Amino acid sequence: MLVVLFVSMEEHMPDTGWASVSAPYVRPRRPGEADAWTEEAAAHGHVGTNRLRGVEEASPPREVADVLDLGPEGTAVIRRRLVLLDGRPTELADSYYPASIARGTRLAEERKIAGGALTALAELGFRPHSAEESVTARPSTKPEQDALDIHPEDWVMVLTRVLRTDTGMPIEATVMTMVADGRELRYRMIINEEL
Repeated sequence: MLVVLFVSMEEHMPDTGWASVSAPYVRPRRPGEADAWTEEAAAHGHVGTNRLRGVEEASPPREVADVLDLGPEGTAVIRRRLVLLDGRPTELADSYYPASIARGTRLAEERKIAGGALTALAELGFRPHSAEESVTARPSTKPEQDALDIHPEDWVMVLTRVLRTDTGMPIEATVMTMVADGRELRYRMIINEEL
């Protein structure tokens, strides 16, 4: 059984009272700093890597177009990755960026981005300010079974994250399809009397 825990350091988000293990994943990285997955896996004695599966500009699924405010004709730059733990597939991660801000940038190049996509966005003037996440579970599809090396009866957990600037502009939507077996997501609420 493959066990993957989201147990990264927690950061408090004072305006909402919520803390999430996702916090290291939603901030640009400092020069020379490893990506959040590499850091988290190493902190638990493992090796976390990503394999770029492709980059394209296309119409995203309707629900992604809606959260990115793209409209019916809008396109997104899509970066598809396979996330590995100790060389084993653990997650499919598809990140969508409005083409109006990603076209012609490092985000649209079919290669890994030094510092990661959020660092590239910040360099373009689009710094993430807020993150919204939703988590669902469902039976896996045949392509997911093949990519994640799971059985037909296995389910997947799907985490969708939308990042917005301080003005509320959506700049990234990521759909992470995860091996459900052994997966744990942790969220913690800070009780604030003023809420």
